[in-house]
Amino acid sequence: METFPSLAGPFALGTFSAGAGPAFPGLVAGERVLDLSGHAATTRALLERWDEVLPLLHEAAAAAEGEWRPLAGLRVHAPVEPRQILQSGANYRTHVIDLAVAHEPAGGRPAEQVRAEVAAMMDRRAAEDQPYVFIGLPSSVTGPYDDVVIPAWCEKPDWELELAAVIGRPAFRVAQEDALEHVAAYTVANDITARELVFRRDMPEIGTDWLRAKNAPTFTPLGPYLVPAGFVPDPSSLRVTLRLNGEVMQDESTKDMIFDVARLVSYASQTVELRPGDLVLTGSPAGNGLHWGRLLRPGDVMEGTITGLGTQRNRCRDER
Repeated sequence: METFPSLAGPFALGTFSAGAGPAFPGLVAGERVLDLSGHAATTRALLERWDEVLPLLHEAAAAAEGEWRPLAGLRVHAPVEPRQILQSGANYRTHVIDLAVAHEPAGGRPAEQVRAEVAAMMDRRAAEDQPYVFIGLPSSVTGPYDDVVIPAWCEKPDWELELAAVIGRPAFRVAQEDALEHVAAYTVANDITARELVFRRDMPEIGTDWLRAKNAPTFTPLGPYLVPAGFVPDPSSLRVTLRLNGEVMQDESTKDMIFDVARLVSYASQTVELRPGDLVLTGSPAGNGLHWGRLLRPGDVMEGTITGLGTQRNRCRDER
């Protein structure tokens, strides 16, 4: 069970259950949880009244009253059920460069040449281009300590640890300079990907197939908690670290992002009306399994940590 000292700020929000009881929204402060079901049925309902709720959460965290429960006795679920998930692709410089080198055909250009060319392309993207954003399915979300189930058809499952921005105020066609005002909180997401299905071999002219590659049940471990944005002064200065069976595979700062959180939220909102509880995933840094030549197997344990947001821990198992 993840403990409080790794969290930024005096409290966070989550979704919990006790035994076979129903899930409820809770305020996490130290090693205890305050049941908030008297105020709302879900954390998403709290986010829908975020400007009103946030001051009350500050007061509740500082008070001794209320129905507090030991955190250790509760099951931790995904902290929110989003209506929409907007995912950013190819958003870390080093990751994109590594992928380009990995996909270079045998006997092709030297790795140094590929790295130099792609680095120059990344600079042009940051200055002149737009983010690449696609849609994920809420049905892929699972809890921060739940198993990741590898489907029988999945041959190359891979990890992608990411910072996720959680929308509070509705956002539609917001300017970049105003975008962070619509972010209520941040959390940890792992965007599991079936690498062999990213590109359609039968229809290469169509391009990527994100439906099958990323949206199987349990392919988006989320949480453990929602950490209010006010406790995360600079989302572009966080460490994203994933360990596989205790070995560090990803370890990068969000400074390596090509497009920051504000730019991603603003860009997505030009097309989509972002609603409370929606997630904007910001892309994954270098160090995926494809880079290491070591993909996920049944029995593997992933531990994903982002500065101040806690740690998720998921074991992989074969659905068979």
